Amino acid sequence: MAPENPTLTARAAERALHGFALDLRWTWNHATDPLWRQINPECWEHTQNPWTTLNNASRAHLNALLNKPAFRREVGHAMAAQAEGLRHPTWFAQKHDASALSCIAYFSMEYMLSEALPIYSGGLGNVAGDQLKAASDLGVPVVAVGLLFAQGYFRQELTPDGQQHALYPFNDPSLLPISPVLTKEGDVLRIPIRFARGHVWIRAWKATVGRATLYLLDTNDPANPPGVRCVTTQLYGGDADLRLRQEITLGIAGWRLLDTLGYQPDVCHLNEGHAAFAAVERACGLMDRLHVPFREALTIARAGTLFTTHTAVPAGFDRFPPDLVRTYLADYTANRLGIPMESLLALGRANPNDQGEPFNMAWLAIRASGAVNGVSRLHGTVSRRLFAPLFPRWPECEVPVGHVTNGVHTPSWDSVEADTLWTEAAGPERWRGTQEGVADRIRALDDRTLWSARCQARAGFVRKITDLCAQQQGYTGNGGPSDLPVPTLSPDVLTLGFARRFATYKRPDLLLHDPDRLARLLSHHERPMQLVLAGKAHPADMAGQALITRWIAFSHRPDVRGRVIFMADYDMALGQVLVQGVDLWINTPRRPWEASGTSGMKVLVNGGLNLSELDGWWAEAYAPEVGWALGDGREHGDDPAVDAAEAEALYTLLETEIAPAFYARDPQGIPASWVARMRESMARLTPLFSANRVVRDYTERFYLPAATRYHARLADGGRAAREIVQWQDLLNTSWPDLHIDAVTISQPDGQYHVTVALALGPVPADAVQVQFYADPVDGGPAAITIIPPSGCRDADGLTHYALTTRLDRPVTDYTVRVVPTHAGMAIPLESPHIAWQR
Repeated sequence: MAPENPTLTARAAERALHGFALDLRWTWNHATDPLWRQINPECWEHTQNPWTTLNNASRAHLNALLNKPAFRREVGHAMAAQAEGLRHPTWFAQKHDASALSCIAYFSMEYMLSEALPIYSGGLGNVAGDQLKAASDLGVPVVAVGLLFAQGYFRQELTPDGQQHALYPFNDPSLLPISPVLTKEGDVLRIPIRFARGHVWIRAWKATVGRATLYLLDTNDPANPPGVRCVTTQLYGGDADLRLRQEITLGIAGWRLLDTLGYQPDVCHLNEGHAAFAAVERACGLMDRLHVPFREALTIARAGTLFTTHTAVPAGFDRFPPDLVRTYLADYTANRLGIPMESLLALGRANPNDQGEPFNMAWLAIRASGAVNGVSRLHGTVSRRLFAPLFPRWPECEVPVGHVTNGVHTPSWDSVEADTLWTEAAGPERWRGTQEGVADRIRALDDRTLWSARCQARAGFVRKITDLCAQQQGYTGNGGPSDLPVPTLSPDVLTLGFARRFATYKRPDLLLHDPDRLARLLSHHERPMQLVLAGKAHPADMAGQALITRWIAFSHRPDVRGRVIFMADYDMALGQVLVQGVDLWINTPRRPWEASGTSGMKVLVNGGLNLSELDGWWAEAYAPEVGWALGDGREHGDDPAVDAAEAEALYTLLETEIAPAFYARDPQGIPASWVARMRESMARLTPLFSANRVVRDYTERFYLPAATRYHARLADGGRAAREIVQWQDLLNTSWPDLHIDAVTISQPDGQYHVTVALALGPVPADAVQVQFYADPVDGGPAAITIIPPSGCRDADGLTHYALTTRLDRPVTDYTVRVVPTHAGMAIPLESPHIAWQR
């Protein structure tokens, strides 16, 4: 038996408290909560933020606690428990060789980790933060880079009549759970970069996220001119000039910081195109290290780079005027990359030769990456359509975009009741391994256990919303007290939730298509409902703001008062309250404009059900056993008739299926059919749409193969990369001379005999593959059969190929084509040539 931990000294205990408070593990691991409650109970109750709690504690009270041996023993036990947890073998350490993948550098413009660090807007940050936490749980070696925004995204204040005011409170770094990055000598580390011809300094801050580390950059260095100091003031604010400087800071300064700190990542993961300059700077570092030209260095870097796109519409890509890019990067391109400015601009254009085309950060990310993925199965299909211009003449189904469907970090979003239920059913380690057996254990829970947990969560939710409403209605947007009564929800009523960014494509007004019918549903005398909404509209989106105003006006109707509440300032903390308490989460985007969506995933662990458009993640998650769906799974644009039909379907589902299922009780007072859906939703969907599964997918499907390819190209001073560049140059100049001279197809014996005569020109025969190709049918894969060579070049310079095969489809579906082939290369990502039978 291990000896009991010795009592810490007061000084050691205080250092430990600072360490706990600066480790954002507390956002999902609540082992140290009792300590903060003792240190500053009022602040802890209000903020649930250890760093704020510790820094606002009475010094005298803290000293008194530290002088108590019992308190110091509690701190010591917490230290020992944390150390033991870090020693516990992780999924990655048990499953994979650390030498094959020692470091992944993850770049994102925003991270949603906690309301204590408000540097996020919404879904993109949610994904980044949750994946970082899951990487910590699983032991996947991730170091992340982002920006420290002095004001972050705007905070929302609403007037009683629903007018949105945008507020920008200051994020004082000393009040955030971060620490400055220092040199070995103890000085503040400053990274030099250039904007245009100006030399500027970038500071760095460190956030600890369990086993993972997040570095945040900011330009607010006193040595910088005022215009530069403001670069990292607002997230998604300002014009194209500001956005470009932010993305240069994130990518170029971010990679330079990692290099300065001694990191040597195997893989660079670009979370959206904002971060694409990181891949360029990575190549720049390889140029210095290997003494190779930029193109060879980029060929090495590309092999170890992954680009995740979150955009479902072309307007979502950041595009910059060429002259603006020249202004800021001409010096960098000439003096660091050693290439003409037009060569860099060509990487960000669909047509590299069109000098008037804007510089597209998504195009740059694709050209700098060895793999690309969307964030749901449907979004992968949409992205292939969006990126098709970069791969002319390739079938859309073969545009090189895969998918990893998003998931959420379940420990960050579960309620106390849900955490207790899952721990008792599936154990405390359920989200730190393969999740094997978790679903079966949830399916074994009885109806009473599940329903009791749901009712407790709803009751707690009603109390929290009532308290939050009282706080929010204490003042209006004009600074005066509100005379509206505080709405009162019922703990026994079917509770609906709707919260997201208010943009027209998300159709937040679909429920309001027929306000009178909605009012009748909400106030039904036998099957009432209550609805809690939240959401921000971008300060420049007047149409989105008008939708908020419309909802608030509806909530003031006498016949629905107390049944509809619109909560101001939707943030992570409010989101946690909503997803933990509602019975039904509603989502109504216009397909296919929601790339994934994650809000509906957060209710799963809490026993909430989903009613959603068949878009994003729900298009692959939906089954009648786990929830309800809107739409026919097809695209209809913004047709008002479709909106009307789907609104009607929404009302009908609520009236005839959802409310009856909730209120139909068995002799024990339990809605058996509702609980059956709860059980199956929790068991089937929670593990599948968790960040645990996402990070394991990224590790095994993308990170490990990327690391292998990267090191293969890095070996021998980049020899493989030089050969690839030479091979690409040969194909670029010689491919126009290649053509299919003749194709014959016969069927003398029940099998098809295909022969091809190919004029290769200067292209080597081993650089191409001849294929018998047919387009996909019914959503399946394309039919591709390799036609092997049948002899050397003949006297006419033709190379012959022959195939004998049986076909499952009509021969008229097939055609012959020629594509490049090269071991270790991603085709067509790195060579988009293709030739078709004429």
